[in-house]
Amino acid sequence: MKRTRKFAGVMVGGLVASALLLSACGSSSKSSTTTTTKSKSPATTVDGILGLGRPVVLGHAAGENVAPHSTMYGFAESVKAGVDILDLDIQRTKDGVLVVQHDDNTKRTTESDLKISDLTYDQLHQLDNGYWFASSCANTCTGKPDSDYIFRGIRTGKVAPPAGYTADDFAVPKFTDVAERWPDYVINIEIKGKGADAFITADLLAKEIAQLNRTKSVVVTSFDDTVVEKFHALAPDVAMSPGLDALTKYVLGNVPIPMWEKILQVPPVYEGIPVFTPDYVQKTKAAGYVNWIWPNGDGEDEAGYLALFQQGANGINASNPPAGVAALHQYMTK
Repeated sequence: MKRTRKFAGVMVGGLVASALLLSACGSSSKSSTTTTTKSKSPATTVDGILGLGRPVVLGHAAGENVAPHSTMYGFAESVKAGVDILDLDIQRTKDGVLVVQHDDNTKRTTESDLKISDLTYDQLHQLDNGYWFASSCANTCTGKPDSDYIFRGIRTGKVAPPAGYTADDFAVPKFTDVAERWPDYVINIEIKGKGADAFITADLLAKEIAQLNRTKSVVVTSFDDTVVEKFHALAPDVAMSPGLDALTKYVLGNVPIPMWEKILQVPPVYEGIPVFTPDYVQKTKAAGYVNWIWPNGDGEDEAGYLALFQQGANGINASNPPAGVAALHQYMTK
């Protein structure tokens, strides 16, 4: 889900220094794999996550405010920060490969402006997915000094990667790359697109989840409720979240949402309408629903996340995972 960006603060400052220091060390092979140590998730299934007895932190789009959007580097850093759940978006390439990508084109994050559906996976994978991450605006923005683009060139071998990472960790990954690298982590998945085209993506995703034995360890959603319903028909045992129409009818008209999609993922405010209100929290909890909140670019810091936990969020999809984890720790110790 698209966010406005905010400055990421201390963590990005540290990454600036690390990237500048390592840039003099030479490039690593693009074909090598990361040696980053995997951390253990607190629960390996959705039921386990929901049974923790505490709120949880998701790392939105690989922690897009403090690491390049949807990169293996970002997912690894989210794991290091201590998130409970990984979060990603799914698109489909020309040759039918499911990739971790929010937009339907490459303009926002890479050096090229190309449609995902026009590219093969191999073509897409060559692009620099850290190209527009800037330390001065948190994630992607243009028009900044070259020195602000601290990860630019790592993918193409012009700049050395941080210790423990490779050039591949700054490319657009496959869904299976993430699912297999962190098999003990629950993954929150949004199917991008709508209608018949997204149905094809849903079908491929259902097959890959089954092949990966991930049926009990993913949550799947889409803005398009027809896609949600299609996927549920394909994989009825997978936990799901409702789309925009179902959520709107529930929030504005109290139309019940089926319990197979009981994890409600909403922003605090949507198009000027307050959503995550005290009345909403009371209503959803009485009905047995679970509230995972995505701040949508507002309050993406420790204080903002803490306020959401205090308001009753069962989970926060944080674009700044270190701040999200810190807020959870603060909430749990009070």
